[in-house]
Amino acid sequence: MTINTATASSTAAMRTRGRHKRAAGTPRRTRELAYYADAAGRRREVVACAGAAGSVLVIDRDASTRAELRLVAQLAPDEPAENANVVCALYLGDSTRGRCRRIPFEGLDGVASFAEVQLVDAPVSGPPTDSDGRRYRIEPLASGRSTHELRWIGEGAGLLRDSVLTLRDVIGRVESYEPARALTLQMLARHRGDSNVSVCTLRGELARVDCSRIVLNRGLREAVVAAVESGALSASEIAIRCDRMRRDARGNLTGETSWLARRVGLIPEAGAHAPTPWIHSDVLALVARRGLGISPHEVELG
Repeated sequence: MTINTATASSTAAMRTRGRHKRAAGTPRRTRELAYYADAAGRRREVVACAGAAGSVLVIDRDASTRAELRLVAQLAPDEPAENANVVCALYLGDSTRGRCRRIPFEGLDGVASFAEVQLVDAPVSGPPTDSDGRRYRIEPLASGRSTHELRWIGEGAGLLRDSVLTLRDVIGRVESYEPARALTLQMLARHRGDSNVSVCTLRGELARVDCSRIVLNRGLREAVVAAVESGALSASEIAIRCDRMRRDARGNLTGETSWLARRVGLIPEAGAHAPTPWIHSDVLALVARRGLGISPHEVELG
């Protein structure tokens, strides 16, 4: 899920993560956060409710039936209560809202245990591996304090032994959100309440990935390459449709194909040694809708 940029006050609230205990902020009942209309015009609501082990769940549901529940976020017990409002604001500001994981319950009874169980017990195919065969895993590393800290590390050609990486680094190297994100969620759930292992850094990395409007471009790249190779469109036509064009010495109008190739990760950005796996969600939507004539959802990676 990609989420819009928060307001300054929302950003400040997110930075208070961990400064306060949630004891007084954990909702004893469902707390309504906001309402909105979905693409079909149906009224939906975003609510906060108590989750497992003192956590708080932010849920998107049908406002009239209180069914069709989707899990927007699960906030840790040590986060301030106002973070539920921050997540809600980010969620409503995102054009892809409503695409969260469906909760297999028709009411809030049992939802708390669902959020815990589905993270720990969900099967994962295996450790993330990039195209060069490098493998990535989460390990508790010495932090210089009495506790260890969960971090992503990599091993393989071109990497120092046990190179410490961020979740975003791993996702970018593998060019896929899964299984890295699922493994991160599982490790956070597994070590919740473990006083010997710190999950703060890993949890923060997951939050930044989920809130970032900079997304993977692999799906878009594959769609662009497929369109060009099939002869349906040329790279120049796609660029012109996106209003990226220039005139040659004879005055002929051509598409700025180098701009397109850089955006979709076919050639490196200026000064870079390798193509970027990332693209801003607005640019992805532009190339998908206007350049290719398809929905951005078709090229977004989940």
